[in-house]
Amino acid sequence: MLTLTSTIETYAHRIPASVKMAAFVALTVGLFATSQPWLLAPPVAALILSCGTKFALQSLKNLRPLIPLILILALWHLWLRDPQGITLITRMVIGVAAANFVTMSSRLTEMTRSVESLARPLSPIIAPKTLALAIGLTIRFIPTMLMRAEQITESWRARSPKRPGWRIFLPTTLAALDDATHTAEALRARGGLG
Repeated sequence: MLTLTSTIETYAHRIPASVKMAAFVALTVGLFATSQPWLLAPPVAALILSCGTKFALQSLKNLRPLIPLILILALWHLWLRDPQGITLITRMVIGVAAANFVTMSSRLTEMTRSVESLARPLSPIIAPKTLALAIGLTIRFIPTMLMRAEQITESWRARSPKRPGWRIFLPTTLAALDDATHTAEALRARGGLG
């Protein structure tokens, strides 16, 4: 499996993941607390740009999967004549860009340790180690699933002149379930979380 951590070393890699995650939570609260979320776009953009042009371009490239969702939301709100669609899209783009910054500049092991320590108060409900592992696996699976969907799309294009569109949904879902099964078996073979 791949990781979302950027290979481009920046000063942000030296900031503890717990600090970046806390700042991300504060930003997310701010995004929904204000009626003008676009005011938070310049600081987030400046933060990403402060890590260098290559890092910023990689971060921008990571936003590409949002384009179809943005188009659907924009068309839907345009059809409804609802100006709140712009606010919703702005919140989503800023939030995902900030989340990308955290995951690109943090090692997965550091992030899971932070989640585990933050989840200790939840120990009567769920084991912190289990929650940290689930979040870590989710983060790890994102680039893997994007790569798998791209491979399925290329396979479709090699066999058919039609655009793949919704037709790759089922094979991508089955590939995700297959990967999840193999991961669960590997965890069980290694003794689970203990």
